[in-house]
Amino acid sequence: MEFVTLNNGIKMPLEGFGVFQVPDPQVCEKAVLEAIASGYRLIDTAAAYGNEEAVGAAIKKCGIPREELFITTKLWVQDASAKSAKAAVETSLKKLGLEYLDLYLIHQPMGDYYGAYRVLEELYKEGVLRAIGVCNFYPHVLTDLCETVEVIPAVNQVELHPFFQQEDALKQMKEYGVWPEAWGPFAEGKYGIFTHPVLTGIGEKYGKSAAQVALRWNIQRGVVVIPKSVHKERMEQNMDIWDFVLSEEDMKEISELDVGHSEIVDHYNPAFVKLLHSMKIHE
Repeated sequence: MEFVTLNNGIKMPLEGFGVFQVPDPQVCEKAVLEAIASGYRLIDTAAAYGNEEAVGAAIKKCGIPREELFITTKLWVQDASAKSAKAAVETSLKKLGLEYLDLYLIHQPMGDYYGAYRVLEELYKEGVLRAIGVCNFYPHVLTDLCETVEVIPAVNQVELHPFFQQEDALKQMKEYGVWPEAWGPFAEGKYGIFTHPVLTGIGEKYGKSAAQVALRWNIQRGVVVIPKSVHKERMEQNMDIWDFVLSEEDMKEISELDVGHSEIVDHYNPAFVKLLHSMKIHE
């Protein structure tokens, strides 16, 4: 496993394990335990996923010292305000059974996320949060935040895969020292990614699958990846990306797959924004 050094000096694994869309407590706990046993140390969850308690149960049982794990969770839109953010952090800590979080992200650029971020800055200074950051902050939104806040976000978790590459966003993050992290590194299965002829063709040269090529491509761009699977064999395959390097020719060939937009979410669509605001995770 390789690590990146975030803008505040802490180290973060370049590959982690995501638990989005794994709401069943038993399935989630088992998956996280198997992921940790497979070598994953970064675990990415969120209040909105409804599985923080299951992740916490796995952390407690895994036998790995807390300081060797890198735990991330996120603030949901409902709690994105100066009034609610601290209580949301405390709730997540309680559910996870932890005293601190390695990374805490604002899940969406919606609600009073400026008020919420200032609360996170204080919790960061207190050491409750080792690093703070954001998700889904497009370049113009991230720029405004970075020009406004005291603590520059350590991470921006956005959709990044061979079919939505966001090169301009990566350049803008680099300008501010914000590390990119990919959600949906497999494009949520769209575009036939697991059997795509370009990715499979490249993989054949290295004895790797299309999925492994897609992960390696992002890694070589300096992007942290958090693939999800509830199958141990797949978890191990997703981790088996550290013994080969894609050539410049490979990287160029993959760069030509970019369609330039997301076909998973549309943050510019008012209906989608309303939908996220309507999703309540507590009373």
